[in-house]
Amino acid sequence: MRIYVGNLSYRTTKDSLRTAFEEFGTVSNSDVITDRESGRSKGFGFIEMPNAEEAQAAISALDGKELDARTLKVNEARPATPRQGGGGGGGGYRPRGGRDSY
Repeated sequence: MRIYVGNLSYRTTKDSLRTAFEEFGTVSNSDVITDRESGRSKGFGFIEMPNAEEAQAAISALDGKELDARTLKVNEARPATPRQGGGGGGGGYRPRGGRDSY
């Protein structure tokens, strides 16, 4: 089961997050999401636990508890939704008239 962990301290590492969840069972993966450019934590992460009962026990026990002086928000992760748009440049809508007309 994939578990979302929010409101993480910027000091929390994937190892310290793993340690908190290992009290409740086997952790197959631990990840703290970081900003691509700065490398700084975005304040959330994910834990994967293969045993659903252990995962539910961890969610129940850790939601609302403190880790690194921050109150955690812990729940079952929802599937990622596809992003809209594609970014990139040019080809966008520009209204006619005004200073940007061409």
